[in-house]
Amino acid sequence: MSLSSTLASSKKPISIVTGGAGFLGSHLSDRLLAEGHKVIGIDNLITGSIDNIGHLSGNPDYEFIKHDVTKYLFIPGRVDCIYHFASPASPMDYLELPIQTLKVGALGTHNALGLAKEKNATFLLASTSEVYGDPLIHPQQEDYWGNVNPIGPRGVYDEAKRFAEAITMAYHRYHGIDTKIVRIFNTYGPRMRLKDGRVVPAFIGQALEGEPLTVFGDGSQTRSFCFVSDLIDGIFRLSMHATHNPVNIGNPGEMTIKQFAEKVLSLLDTKSAIEYRPLPEDDPKVRQPDIGLAKELLGWEPKVSFDEGLEATIDYFRGRVEPTAGVEGTSTL
Repeated sequence: MSLSSTLASSKKPISIVTGGAGFLGSHLSDRLLAEGHKVIGIDNLITGSIDNIGHLSGNPDYEFIKHDVTKYLFIPGRVDCIYHFASPASPMDYLELPIQTLKVGALGTHNALGLAKEKNATFLLASTSEVYGDPLIHPQQEDYWGNVNPIGPRGVYDEAKRFAEAITMAYHRYHGIDTKIVRIFNTYGPRMRLKDGRVVPAFIGQALEGEPLTVFGDGSQTRSFCFVSDLIDGIFRLSMHATHNPVNIGNPGEMTIKQFAEKVLSLLDTKSAIEYRPLPEDDPKVRQPDIGLAKELLGWEPKVSFDEGLEATIDYFRGRVEPTAGVEGTSTL
């Protein structure tokens, strides 16, 4: 693992982003660079992509290191903040990579926290709304402990993140590390992987290709979608705040999966239809953040409308999909 001497000796804040070539990690890197940070991106590329950070090639304030954070992590020189985003994040990924998901949540978080302790750096953990499991309260507040099946197929991700939160708080209490925990709700936008199994790229890709939109169950389960720029703004604000307890960041605007499918169909003017399939095990019935704490502590709330964000996301995927004859037009927005 190498690091340029100019980056290591910088007078600017130096931030590490694990999972730096991922969807969120790459957008976070952009924001940190815009805020005047030097950024070190670390990723083993198991689900991340160099394409997400290709625009940063040649940027003197950015350096990328290909490394698996479940293995010992060494960075020479000063480090001011560590943003731990490394993890498979879509159901398809963590169902195909269950052991890797558990290891990055446990060993990867331990290694990243160890580096934060060594460097006396601030540490921000990218946790998830999945720590709430299939929630019994609605909307979900940070003081809710969740309803998680630890041995179900989704448990590898849910419990990896719950352990990551626990060890993060242990390092804060025992070692005095300045830690933050963000619980991320459903987020969408450019740089998502088209075939990553999450509902936004799945529906957009299927509609652009003229294929049926696959809705699991009867489509009555709800999700709340936050555009990526809003999410990153909330995360950056949290990293600058003194709080150590978890904070929800997401868009409280809630819709059913069926409503979302119908929205995509209307925007793309496609002949694709909705196709219903059996609901996966432990799929959450509802998901909506209570963002009262984020408003109070960070002065944050989402600004990008769902239609505006969806149009930008469709435009991104349109350049990556070969439309078929089933798609008659472009977005009506």
